[in-house]
Parts: sequence; C-alpha cells; structure tokens
Amino acid sequence: MLDLPRLLEPEDLLPLLDRSDLLVVDLSKQAVHQEAHVPGAIFVPFQALIHGQPPVTGHLPEAERLSQLFAWLGLHPDLHVVAYDDEGGGWAGRFLWTLDLIGHERWSYLNGGLVAWLQAGLPTEDALHQPASRPAREHRIDRRYLIDIEDLMQALERKDEDLVIWDARSPEEYQGQRQFAQRSGHIPGAINYEWTRAMDRERGLRLRPLEELRAELAARGISADKDVVTHCHTHHRSGLTWLIGRLLGFPRIRAYAGSWSEWGNHRHTPIHRDS
Repeated sequence: MLDLPRLLEPEDLLPLLDRSDLLVVDLSKQAVHQEAHVPGAIFVPFQALIHGQPPVTGHLPEAERLSQLFAWLGLHPDLHVVAYDDEGGGWAGRFLWTLDLIGHERWSYLNGGLVAWLQAGLPTEDALHQPASRPAREHRIDRRYLIDIEDLMQALERKDEDLVIWDARSPEEYQGQRQFAQRSGHIPGAINYEWTRAMDRERGLRLRPLEELRAELAARGISADKDVVTHCHTHHRSGLTWLIGRLLGFPRIRAYAGSWSEWGNHRHTPIHRDS
C-alpha cells in the first residue's frame, strides 16, 4: 500500500505512475488536459465539485452527484489519490477538501501541478483515459472541514476568541474596491492573505517552503492553535488556502463553501469595508 506525503514533488510521482493503487486526477482546464497531462491522469471538470447555481455557486453538489463522481473514479479505501491542476492548486485543493469531507484521507497534492511538471521536463501525454469505475455508494459528509453561514454568524456573535477567518481573495476585494456581489467588503475581523502569495512562480507554481508560510500566517494571527475558517468568493481560491492549512497540520481548519458569493449577497450578514 502506498504511503505518500501530503505534498508530493513531481519527480517523486513519476516512478509511481504504473501502480494500480494510485489515481492521478487532473483538475486543469479541459483544453489543457487534452493537449498535455501527467501520463494516466483522469480529467475531472471543476463543475463536478460545485453546486453551480448562482449566486452561491460554491456549495457542495447534491449527495447523489458526489456519489456518482466517486463511483466513476473508482474510489476505494486503499486507493491513493494525487490531485493537481494548471493554476497553482485552487481546484486541486477543492477536490482534496471534498475527499476529506467523505472521509478519504489517502491523498496528496502534486506540488505546483502541471506547471511544475512541465518545468521539470517530465513526460506528458494527450491520450484520454477512463477510470476503473465501481458501484456507487452513499458518502457521509464529515463536517469537521466545513462551516455554513449560520454557524459562522453564530461564532461571530459569540465573539469566539479562537476564531480566525482567512480571506483568500485579492486585497481589492477584501477592501471593497472590487465588487462581485451585491455588497462588497469583508467579514468583520477577517484576515486577508491572498492565495497567490503562497506560490513560488519561479519554481513552477510550487508552494513556497511550508515553514515560511507558517511564519507569515502566524504573524497575521493565522496559526495552528486557532479555529481557522477560510473562504474566497466561491471556495475555489480558498481550496488552496484550506490545503495549506492541512499541510501545516492545522487541526481545526474549515472551509466556508458559500464564501463571499453567499455572504455578500445576503441582506443581514455583517460586513466591514476599509475606508
């Protein structure tokens, strides 16, 4: 049985690609996957991971859709899943978050995804593959990694001192200067650390050293001893920030899937705007 680190380097994945207990999932854009992907990778469109109904597109899909997705992928307890994308980890992180929600903890993130794979000069292919599917079964959602709008509002009302909200959006969105919902700004007390800050663009969008990220986040009050909630606009960009929290060993990190598309379109949520 494979025993791989959560953060897997491209060079370490290459010799494992022929293993039957490994599933590589590509969350890149479809046109990119059709042109070049890690050999044997299975394409999963990001739309399979979200509810998709505006304005709150980021909620989880219906349970039946999730069951069908994982049955099609042939997911089983002994299968180790490696996920990647072509953008630095947002959709890959969202996929791995979904695996955690259904209790499948045998997963890794391919550090830097396709960009790092290509930069390292590793082989690609354009052949399309189908997974070895299995019968569908119902998956129970583990809410340790998920928070909804009601629970988040109650935590704010309680003035929970352990609560830290990690806003992964751009500074302009956070400050209310860019608006993609009926209301702009940020959740009161939220800390802005944009998701792209964690990427090393000179190393093919691999994550910067984890201990550097740990120190930067701790300096902003985002640390392992806190109850960390992360979000963006649709829980796409915060797929990466959730993943970083998991890689850093944060024991209490949850994602707010509704994110700003829900909070900013709700009439009664508290909002702060920088003046």
